[in-house]
Amino acid sequence: MGLVMGTFSMQSSKQVSYHKDKADDDLEMTMVCHRPEGLDQLEAQTNFSKRELQVLYRGFKNECPSGVVNEDTFKQIYSQFFPHGDASTYAHYLFNAFDTGHTGSIKFEDFVTALSILLRGSVTEKLQWTFNLYDINRDGYINKEEMTDIVRAIYDMMGKYTYPVLKTDAPKQHVDAFFQKMDKNRDGVVTLDEFILSCQEDENIMRSLQLFENVI
Repeated sequence: MGLVMGTFSMQSSKQVSYHKDKADDDLEMTMVCHRPEGLDQLEAQTNFSKRELQVLYRGFKNECPSGVVNEDTFKQIYSQFFPHGDASTYAHYLFNAFDTGHTGSIKFEDFVTALSILLRGSVTEKLQWTFNLYDINRDGYINKEEMTDIVRAIYDMMGKYTYPVLKTDAPKQHVDAFFQKMDKNRDGVVTLDEFILSCQEDENIMRSLQLFENVI
């Protein structure tokens, strides 16, 4: 959970100058292929102030001048945080979680909406977003195959320099522990309610949800 929020927090909270006024911001927004929704509307839809949205927009535009991010670009950006591993598979799952409209691209609105949940959302909102990330086939359940794919993707992303060195059966052990904890009725799948309840019972998870609340 912290991994998801941490990497995007680092990317999004770069220092940006505040010297330009609103007219400059509006002009900038017209010079890209996709023009985001107005700041007033985004301010109402997210937990960010107008000033914070301006900072986030400039950082987003620096990385993605066209105003949208396709999956290949997303993977290239995300892989910068994990130079010793292969982040492509995990970035694929993360991209799909941000691309809520399944358009094959992430707009600024998609980006700040997700970031608003991860950084400033309620506990339930953060856990719902994470559940959707793990629910790869979007059927409303997390099964062992999906969780295994996610865990392997995370291990691939961390790379061979992970310490302590992971055993070959580590992904299976991780998934078994996940289901032992989360699958309350032992039916082989984890529902959203089971996921939220189990996470709320775990003090470490609850602390991790608060780590990045003031990052911007």
